[in-house]
Amino acid sequence: MKSYRIAVVGATGAVGQEILRTLERRNFPVSQLKPLASARSAGKTVEFQGKQLPVEELNEKAFADVDYALFSAGATRSRQFAEACVKAGAVMIDNSSAFRMREDVPLVVPEINPGDLEKHQGIIAVPNCSAIILGVPLWPLHQAAGIERIIVSTYQSASGAGAQAMAELESQARAYAAGQPLTKEIFPHQIAFNVFSHNTAIAENGYNEEENKVIEETRKIFHEPALPIMVTCIRVPVLRAHSESIVIETKRDLSPEEAREILSKAPGVKVVDDREKNHFPMPLEASGQYDVLVGRIRRDPSHPRSLGLFISGDQLLKGAAWNAVQILEHLVGKS
Repeated sequence: MKSYRIAVVGATGAVGQEILRTLERRNFPVSQLKPLASARSAGKTVEFQGKQLPVEELNEKAFADVDYALFSAGATRSRQFAEACVKAGAVMIDNSSAFRMREDVPLVVPEINPGDLEKHQGIIAVPNCSAIILGVPLWPLHQAAGIERIIVSTYQSASGAGAQAMAELESQARAYAAGQPLTKEIFPHQIAFNVFSHNTAIAENGYNEEENKVIEETRKIFHEPALPIMVTCIRVPVLRAHSESIVIETKRDLSPEEAREILSKAPGVKVVDDREKNHFPMPLEASGQYDVLVGRIRRDPSHPRSLGLFISGDQLLKGAAWNAVQILEHLVGKS
């Protein structure tokens, strides 16, 4: 089997670390792994396939001997180095928001629109984590019954803001338990034992940046530019894995039983819907899983063709690293 030269940009970060672990778990054929990060991380080491690899400084020359570069270092770095990456002949798979809404950049969730990969011109975007986790279970229902409207509220974990945000939640919880003052540096509000509107700027339309991403990106992924979507994004004191409460309205009636049957066969989905034991998707159980957990599948009594669902998915995996590696596998024909 052919092997590939892979660069991981942001290799020391939370998503970068998950990319390395996912490449290992998937036995992806890597001939050379190049960990890249900022100057302050250069010289550190990361583990890959039992070896300690030195982290190299990210610069324009770093892509000269790379086939695929998986970026997880933020939108600023992605914009700064995209041209150098593509000019060097490497395909850029980008986890940031930098290029998601550009018409010439495919925005891909492999369970939904893998065909869009054929249109790439050197850059492929990984969608927002909440949009991915929302889209995976809704796509097969959309194909079966035609979704006319989506209403979704997210319960987003600290992992969505990175490793330092997760550490802040842990340190605040310890301080609270010890009766000590709580300090905050990453989030604008106390995250331990609290919930608040997603920590992104509010746009003129009254929606925060995260909410607008979910709306715009879901429409692009589904190829439904006018799909009505109402979204509220909330940060919750959970370390890892996002959850979402969803209501969908469909063109034709879709019973909970039919929806459950469709979802039980859908790629990337695991049905967790045990009414007897009151056991439904939880971020604790979604953490570390590639699949999106789906449950609370029930009729909406306020509308004749409407269903309610509750889902949980690992933001670092399906919401980022795993989706990027899936794209890589599709590109090389390994999936």
